Amino acid sequence: MPDRTTHWDNVYATKGETEVSWFQDSPAISLEMIRAAHPDHHAAIIDIGGGASRLVDALLQDGYRDIAVLDLSANALDAARKRIGAAASTIDWIVADATTWQPAKTWDIWHDRAAFHFLTDPHDRAAYVERLRSAVAPDGHVIIATFAPDGPEKCSGLPVQRHDSASLSGELGPEFELIETRSEVHHTPWHSTQAFQFSRFRRRRRL
Repeated sequence: MPDRTTHWDNVYATKGETEVSWFQDSPAISLEMIRAAHPDHHAAIIDIGGGASRLVDALLQDGYRDIAVLDLSANALDAARKRIGAAASTIDWIVADATTWQPAKTWDIWHDRAAFHFLTDPHDRAAYVERLRSAVAPDGHVIIATFAPDGPEKCSGLPVQRHDSASLSGELGPEFELIETRSEVHHTPWHSTQAFQFSRFRRRRRL
């Protein structure tokens, strides 16, 4: 939606990479879960709400080559492109809203750290899940990280919907089997802490 796009473009236009609370120098848990989900480096991976995250750098370094990054903010993706340099030409950069986007292919791994929890409207969450279902391959994995139930109630001035693995299972439905969940205490650049949860699901094959 235009309001969301304007908000995030403004954030990335006015703040540096390390001046946002969600900054991670090393996306360790995300990378560990991706490796556990699909060790084959030919796996197609999409990072939803990836922004200027360094996950794409880590995936390239790890040997993955079929990578897409989707974000509302063109400014965020431009920052990531500039940081990565020549290898950025191998990435599929998608400027889109995950609640209205029309996926052009399927991916083996859908990763989302700290995008889904901004969807406080049930209709937006349903629209997101509809796109997820059309974009994740059979036996594909979905990794979603959100603020945990004891995490912050707002981020970047916006309200969030906190989750645990049970609430995420409810949002995704029985087609997606919970494989693992992990907790993280995230340390922001200004030394405060935020409680996150990471949940990994596998898409069941239809019988």
